[in-house]
Amino acid sequence: MSNAASSHTPFTRHGRVAVITWSNPPVNGISFALRQHVTAGLDAALADADIDAIVLTGDGRMFSGGADIREFNTPRSTAEPTTPQLIMRIENCAKPVVAAIHGSALGGGLELALGCHWRVALSDVSVALPEVKLGLLPGGGGTQRLPRLIGVPKALDWIVTGRTIPAPDAREAGVLDALFDTDLIGNAVAFASKLDNTTGLRATGKLPVRVPADAADLFGKAREHARKTARGMDAPLQCIACVEESTRSTLEEGLRFERSRFMELVNGTQSKAIRHLFFAEREAAKPPRDAQDATLRDVRRVGVIGAGTMGTGIAMAFANAGYPVTLVEVADANLQKGLSTIQRNYDATVNKGRLAAEVAQARIDRIHGTTDMRQLADMDLVIEAAFEDIAVKHGLFRQLDQIVRQGAILATNTSRLDINDIAAVTTRPQDVVGLHFFSPANVMKLLEIVRGSATAADVLATVLHVAKKIGKVPAVVGVCDGFVGNRMVSPYTREAHFLLEEGATPQQVDQALERFGLAMGPLRMGDMAGLDISWAARKRLAPTRPRHIRYCHIADRLCESGRLGQKTGAGFYRYEAGSRAPIPDPKVEEIINACAAESGITRRAITDEEIIERTMYALVNEAARILEDGVAQRGSDIDVIYVNGYSFPAVRGGPLFHADTVGLPRVLERIREFHRVHGELWTPAPLLERLVAEGRPISTYEVPAAMRTA
Repeated sequence: MSNAASSHTPFTRHGRVAVITWSNPPVNGISFALRQHVTAGLDAALADADIDAIVLTGDGRMFSGGADIREFNTPRSTAEPTTPQLIMRIENCAKPVVAAIHGSALGGGLELALGCHWRVALSDVSVALPEVKLGLLPGGGGTQRLPRLIGVPKALDWIVTGRTIPAPDAREAGVLDALFDTDLIGNAVAFASKLDNTTGLRATGKLPVRVPADAADLFGKAREHARKTARGMDAPLQCIACVEESTRSTLEEGLRFERSRFMELVNGTQSKAIRHLFFAEREAAKPPRDAQDATLRDVRRVGVIGAGTMGTGIAMAFANAGYPVTLVEVADANLQKGLSTIQRNYDATVNKGRLAAEVAQARIDRIHGTTDMRQLADMDLVIEAAFEDIAVKHGLFRQLDQIVRQGAILATNTSRLDINDIAAVTTRPQDVVGLHFFSPANVMKLLEIVRGSATAADVLATVLHVAKKIGKVPAVVGVCDGFVGNRMVSPYTREAHFLLEEGATPQQVDQALERFGLAMGPLRMGDMAGLDISWAARKRLAPTRPRHIRYCHIADRLCESGRLGQKTGAGFYRYEAGSRAPIPDPKVEEIINACAAESGITRRAITDEEIIERTMYALVNEAARILEDGVAQRGSDIDVIYVNGYSFPAVRGGPLFHADTVGLPRVLERIREFHRVHGELWTPAPLLERLVAEGRPISTYEVPAAMRTA
């Protein structure tokens, strides 16, 4: 019998086994077209008397990465056959169906495999139901079939965490029936050939659910844990509800329950926000158009200048990814302190069971400390993470220009200073770029890549590639004071301070924004980062500040009195020794009252709604100006920056997606009202007014290429 498929049969014939292969690059997402293709293949194979069994498999690099999320919230996502209908059709087939898995079976891909009677795989595959990470739940029967197959406790864990399971563990759990090292299709066909249409028709959905004796306690603890670890997220709780439903319903009832909860989530704001970020992060990681075809520079050895908090974190980020790192400090005492910090950080990770001791030691061994700048001569990439002072930066880059080999990339970790000014002191400004890491740099995902006016296209493409290798979420931005993130922080913080002056307390401001979803309010955040950092920036910019513009002195007065935040035990709050718990302090209230009196402000009651609107819409208005200036390439990049660098709640999609969710006309209306009441600082951004007039969203706005500095 020929192995070739005829033009009339949507499967390949292997003896008496039909192999149905689908293709939807890059991850074989389960699209409407794919569902139609599989259905046609099943129809043909079931109608063919010469076919005894069916093998389902994916083309390319994986079995299936799950639902094609590009079709969510479109008519194609609910067009028949839907994914649940297709899976039920497979499960009810009168001929044995075997899933042949390579690469990965994720989400709907694994659910489709669970609908098959048997599952075989290559020994290096992984499986998962990661829908919760997109604010969803498995909507193709996963919450009902997996508990029947592997037991309720394990299924609950897999579904609520979305964890990835390697093949041996999946085989042990009972998800996979056989593993092969090579020749997946040949082995799958041989496996299927031995099945008959009685013993071979093993339907997962018909298995009984083994209800644990402690089920009530199990689900109660799962909910408690989800509320703590996934604060404000609906999806984990809905996942738990669906698995719990599997313990008290028939399969059909459970599937209806699951589908209703899935549709509720997929049509809800939270999942739309997370999916917006999913696509936004991938778009932000792409090189700008002029750098897309650039040849990457070879980066094998990395130098880091500065062994403080930022420098040690950067060194660890590269060592974690396998790069050898040379860490340079001026004084040996500072160097040893930094190396000790690195050792403590790795020790803490090992003690928590998150890293094997030998892996941690290998990473430590990759970091070489020195006080000799000349040891940077042969580096491929050097990142300066010294004190935030332009004179210090100038001095370092003049040295690097003399020491480091030609063709190496010279980067600064400055959070606000002018990259062009720094590059200008070198003879090779084309090799200079900003790499703005966020503290702690070994943990925080965001990397703002700051493109100077002379930064070469291949430098930009290379650092984007390196960012991905070290596990960062990159976004290319242009040069201005504070770039994107910190430039937006300024009006956000400004409004928080104004709200204090007008009548709010620090704890009210922080708590309102924390209830909104931020991990930490702006005043607590300032105390943690150190109030002297922003104080230094304000003093630097003071000569450029118009005298007629409103200015709040509260933060300056705190710093002048020695209250610099947690490191001095007092800032907007006071702190007990060894504790980071903020304690309201009457002395701060005295400073706030004095500043309000000096400014002629009569304090009043402030609502939480006003706190959220003024801080959030200050972000949005400034973001619109950033887009007008071409400092960001697209609105979604700004959302990526704020979620990954400033702990903006992912379930709100970033400040611009949030604005679109509220409704951009409503946001503009409030900004105009704030402009009327509070003056010039609230002048609406022209781009915002234009987008509202045109009925366009801001989170998907793209800056025309000719206007970009990023």
